[in-house]
Amino acid sequence: MSTRIGRFALQTGAVSYAELEEGSAWLLDGAPWLLGRRTGERLDGIDDQGQGNPAAQLLAPVAPSKIVCIGRNYRAHAAELGNPMPSEPLLFLKPPSTLVGPGGVIELPPPDLSSRIEHEVELGVVVGSRIRNVDEATAAKAIYGYTVVGDITARDLQRSDKTWTRGKGFDTFCPVGPVVVAGIDTAKLAVRCTVSDELRQNGTTADMHFRPPALLAYISRVMTLEPGDLVATGTPAGVGPLVDGDRLTMEIEGLGTLHLTVAMPQT
Repeated sequence: MSTRIGRFALQTGAVSYAELEEGSAWLLDGAPWLLGRRTGERLDGIDDQGQGNPAAQLLAPVAPSKIVCIGRNYRAHAAELGNPMPSEPLLFLKPPSTLVGPGGVIELPPPDLSSRIEHEVELGVVVGSRIRNVDEATAAKAIYGYTVVGDITARDLQRSDKTWTRGKGFDTFCPVGPVVVAGIDTAKLAVRCTVSDELRQNGTTADMHFRPPALLAYISRVMTLEPGDLVATGTPAGVGPLVDGDRLTMEIEGLGTLHLTVAMPQT
């Protein structure tokens, strides 16, 4: 049986993790990957997407110390960009300032910085325990759960720069949510991205080249992964442009749907 975890901003001003169960959200005294337990307080009228109660605003379900991303982990996506498949996982980082939660806004950078912003929907892995230099079996046990992640990318900057930090690192370029789901088999989940009612990406996690345990083990040889850290595992084919006014929907079977809008900030 799966467990669904949301993170909420409450009317009191507090931020709380909660376990979603049968139309209610049971508040926790901390993140579950840090052994947070139920406080006994409950929010009613909450669906399994974390929506429905105006007294609780759903936030990104994680607050990671770092966001580690994997490039070119689906063959068709590598091919559509004209790139070979890497022989080892291709790592890059997004800063935590890229995070945005369900219902949030993807802010387009000024046109003089980038003229090609693209969407990528990805399976996100939430780390449940501290790991460093571990094997795949240990890494698998360190996975707390999974969520939907968007790797928003300034494609022109990614191609022009020697590293991907600028193209991947703008504020709001990592939407996450709606919830974290533990206890789900991610071997073959449908992965979809729709932009203003046009289905752009329609893949499956079965096409992933390096699986989550292998990725976490590989990353742990480079850097320590802490509880709550987020690993984005790559995207299927079908990436495309985003423009001002687009409605962006990212969905992974069993994990939920992440709804966002795209806008050019007002100066």
